[in-house]
Amino acid sequence: MKFSKTLITTAILGFSLASFHYTAWADTPAQQFQQGFEATTRGDYQTAFKLWLPLAEQGQKNAQYNLGVMYDNGQGVKQDYFEAMKWYRKAAEQGNAMAQANLGSMYSEGRGIKQDDFEAQKWYRKAAEQGNAKGQFNLGGMYYKGRGVKQDDVEAMKWFSKAAEQGNAMAQAILGIMYSEGRGIKQDDFEAVKWYRKAAEQGNATAQANLGSMYYNGRGVKQDDFEAVKWVSKAAEQGNAMAQANLGSMYYNGRGVKQDDFEAVKWFSKAAAQGDAIAQASLGNMYFEGRGVKQDDFEAMKWFIKAAEQGNAKAQFIVGGLYWFGKGVQVNKSLAKEWLGKACDNGDQQGCEFYGKLNRGEM
Repeated sequence: MKFSKTLITTAILGFSLASFHYTAWADTPAQQFQQGFEATTRGDYQTAFKLWLPLAEQGQKNAQYNLGVMYDNGQGVKQDYFEAMKWYRKAAEQGNAMAQANLGSMYSEGRGIKQDDFEAQKWYRKAAEQGNAKGQFNLGGMYYKGRGVKQDDVEAMKWFSKAAEQGNAMAQAILGIMYSEGRGIKQDDFEAVKWYRKAAEQGNATAQANLGSMYYNGRGVKQDDFEAVKWVSKAAEQGNAMAQANLGSMYYNGRGVKQDDFEAVKWFSKAAAQGDAIAQASLGNMYFEGRGVKQDDFEAMKWFIKAAEQGNAKAQFIVGGLYWFGKGVQVNKSLAKEWLGKACDNGDQQGCEFYGKLNRGEM
């Protein structure tokens, strides 16, 4: 869970891009810094690097931060995480909040340094306490997952809220999840919808998918299949697997869209390829029934097994039944009993009934 790297600083030392004109020679360090920025706007990162390097070596923290970003992303120089770490640290130790946040990410991910959650949260906190949204978001994530700090939903909520108020879309999306689930805050579907919408309108796919689900289920908003399809489609087009599975289901059932088995298969396939267990089970069902695809027991079994191996109880029940009756696979009553037992353990009522009959010798 990461917020995208902050880009090169754009408004440092009081210069306005609207009024500043490029000059061939820099008379002051401030002009030299600004000329480096001008070079990046033209995509000339090599010139920017040459202009910023001497400033960074002289201790200018914003130039140091920018060199860190360039080494981190391989802009104008060969990508080098060790060099990125070096320059981020120099800037961070001088109080540059963006460098502190990025230094935290380097420790969190183990890029250019040994992975260290404690150091990560330390630098995220320094950035967060200066009001840096990335630092606030990532510190919230550390509390959310209990990485480098004791797990604490209330603290997570605090820092996510600060980042969300600054417009951080991922923080807004997670804030929606926390309100939806009642984690660190009293459960509130209306607040969940509010934050999902803010993030969704910024293009956040997770929020779009969840906002669609709120409309689909009528939670925090009036139930509306058309609005559900609208937001689920936006997320699905961005590759969100849950949204793709849900969109497939809406086409399968004709909710908010005209019923269309071919579209259902299309979206189930996209989600299934990403490992979504519900989509894998649904795709297996399409092959089993021959809906939107040519009927194929072997393909059906393939997708049911993928879902079953991820713990999908309904798929486990179906796999057990297919092994018992030899559909799409050779009869194997031992495996049938094993999968039916797993389905029952995971709460599938039909699996429990079938498993019970096997144990009582009724089949």
